Amino acid sequence: MPKPRAAATDYSQPVYKSAPSAPPGPPVKLRANHPDRYTVVRGDTLWDISSRFLEDPWLWPEIWQVNPQINNPHLIYPGDVISLIYVDGRPQLRVERGAPAGLRTERLSPQIRSESLEQAIETIPFDLIAPFISRPSVLEKGEAKKLPYVLSTKGHLIAGTDYDVYARGADFPVGSRYSIIHVGEKIRDPEDGDVLGYVGIYAGEGRVVRSGDPATVYLRDAEREVLEGDRLVQVDARPRMDFIPRAPSQNIDGQIMTVMGGVSLIGQYHIVAINRGQRHGVEPGHVLAIYQAGEKVRDPYKAGVLSGVLGSRVRLPDEPAGELMVFKTYDRMSYALVMEASSEIRVGDSLRNPE
Repeated sequence: MPKPRAAATDYSQPVYKSAPSAPPGPPVKLRANHPDRYTVVRGDTLWDISSRFLEDPWLWPEIWQVNPQINNPHLIYPGDVISLIYVDGRPQLRVERGAPAGLRTERLSPQIRSESLEQAIETIPFDLIAPFISRPSVLEKGEAKKLPYVLSTKGHLIAGTDYDVYARGADFPVGSRYSIIHVGEKIRDPEDGDVLGYVGIYAGEGRVVRSGDPATVYLRDAEREVLEGDRLVQVDARPRMDFIPRAPSQNIDGQIMTVMGGVSLIGQYHIVAINRGQRHGVEPGHVLAIYQAGEKVRDPYKAGVLSGVLGSRVRLPDEPAGELMVFKTYDRMSYALVMEASSEIRVGDSLRNPE
């Protein structure tokens, strides 16, 4: 069942006046019990804060007021105060920078301050998606053959932590770190069966201790056996996670392809793979509505008369089941985190722009 909607809040009380503004965007509904002010605490996410004020958290950009007096005004930090104001009768949110003890502030002038980007709150809980951000979990079609690979495990059938292996296929500067990935099963688009890529199974991390061709890689941390032919992907620094939850600017129609973790029913904070990616205009932060595929039922009453014991088959309409947010994109697929689940969600359920 779709989540119930609270009554729309009255926006008629003007508090601030501004110069003539752009035409109004999509209608924004505040939660019935929204606060007027909220002080950000460590552990909050942007989705959490948006959900305190809005019925639809993905409409955050519609009411966020950028403060030109603040560096990185799109970032929010613990200690900041979010205030609800009204401009020409429309709700807006603005931030007042806080400065709790031990936090990041450095005064540069009477009006401008600098804050550490690393201390900004996350859009969604990083610990839930960290393995899918920091470790390659998908090898795109054609990518696997181009990656460096384990040539030899030095006479061992398999290798593990504290073993050395030989690798080829890259320059391998000494000290560089690589994730070692086993190439898993094919990932197919449910719409046409086309191979989109391969599941990347993380085996461990290695560090180059001797360059050359082949190079020597020391396995510093192996979570499973490392085999000859496994691929190497250079380890990147932790990526920024300050994307803004928002609806796509173009229509997106897709499906849930698979759910991580081997579960059959999908709920809040489960990670799913969808069959839409960069070439379709999908970006990190995009929010899509999930629709439960309509059940097929028999209709023995077509045209007002009994049409036999079995009857004709009719597919019922798709029903809203929740919302997800994309956090990592590839060419033709993406990973997303289920943010809301109002009913059962399954592989094959459809995706479209939120309304």
